[in-house]
Amino acid sequence: MTGHAHDDLIAWDDGAERVRALREEWFPRLGVETVGIDRIAGRTVAEPIRAPTDVPARSHATMDGFAFDATDDYPLTLTEVEVFPEDDPPSLDAGAAVRIATGAPLPEGANAVLKREAAQLDGDQLDGADLAPGTYVYERGSNVGEGERLFAAGERLGPKDALLLADLGVETVEVYDPLSVGLLATGTEIHEGRQRDLDSAMLAGLVRVWGHEATHEGSVPDDYDRVESRLDALAHDHDVVMTTGGTSVGNKDFVVQALDAIGDLRFHRVNLRPGKPIAVAELPDHDAVAFAIPGKPIGAHAVTTLVARPFFTGDASLPSVTARMARAVDISVEGFAYAIPVTLGDGTAMPLGHADSLLPVYEDTFDPSVLSSSTRATRADGFVLTEFGVDQDESVDVVPYAAVER
Repeated sequence: MTGHAHDDLIAWDDGAERVRALREEWFPRLGVETVGIDRIAGRTVAEPIRAPTDVPARSHATMDGFAFDATDDYPLTLTEVEVFPEDDPPSLDAGAAVRIATGAPLPEGANAVLKREAAQLDGDQLDGADLAPGTYVYERGSNVGEGERLFAAGERLGPKDALLLADLGVETVEVYDPLSVGLLATGTEIHEGRQRDLDSAMLAGLVRVWGHEATHEGSVPDDYDRVESRLDALAHDHDVVMTTGGTSVGNKDFVVQALDAIGDLRFHRVNLRPGKPIAVAELPDHDAVAFAIPGKPIGAHAVTTLVARPFFTGDASLPSVTARMARAVDISVEGFAYAIPVTLGDGTAMPLGHADSLLPVYEDTFDPSVLSSSTRATRADGFVLTEFGVDQDESVDVVPYAAVER
């Protein structure tokens, strides 16, 4: 068995940045396929996408009214022509105006639209308020200019991106193949069926929501040779191996040692509670990457969404909402970032786990060890990430779970 000298504890966001950098190194090795824009959600762009044309290709009206050159003086002479979205309008003479419908292309020579309700008509003579050029006009190229780069290689697409691509006339996109992720639970108690594997289904769900393929690969007992052998085999079969359990420093925690033996350990342990003992390794001989996730379920979710997520999505951002903390929460050990689960209601954040919450785990001081095992904590709406104690009524930033599970 190969010995392992544990890395110094690193900041969780440093770990996330290292993982994001690993993604940039690793994704270009994946295969590429072409998919329709109705199948781009969660996929990663393989080649930059540039606008093939101006959008809109022609300026058009955004209101029903009258189109004309805003530099002309009133009164303007109204022509007999009326322009609709399907029309190809004639050019407009100086001093003239034309009726126009919302979405219709502006005639050449027109650069503004006077709303119908703001117009004053006397026969064919039009009067109204002075307008600046561009008023109620969706101008050519104002949305997208021809040749503009809209999506970079390595960017992850979402459903809304189909709107812009469709507007550009782009029907297909080259994207990287989804990662194949093998999930392996470790621990004799799980392997022998004396305890449930709580983490694998959750991790599979995250991997799939992030746009990749997850396969349950069973379990392995706490035996070094069997752990190393199973990791070696799975790394040949998958792009990513994701294990649960066996990441700490106990006598039967063999996963990190095994990864160190068969690959290059990037780091082990981050300053996050719960979730500290994550390990990330690159396995060059297998052309694979490994994430060793701690076994306690709430810690597993926290560290996977905060530290491992950037490898799968390219995104380490943490969108948040502001709330008022319903109870004071102290911390026990400085130098860590604490992910405190909270429920939201009426602008307040109740720490789920506090004695006054529906899950009484701790009195005043946050207890990540016990809470990390409490699956009831998944009923929280999000978490407060803090390195310090939080006072009652203090304004806090709450990261919704939906923000990291997408």
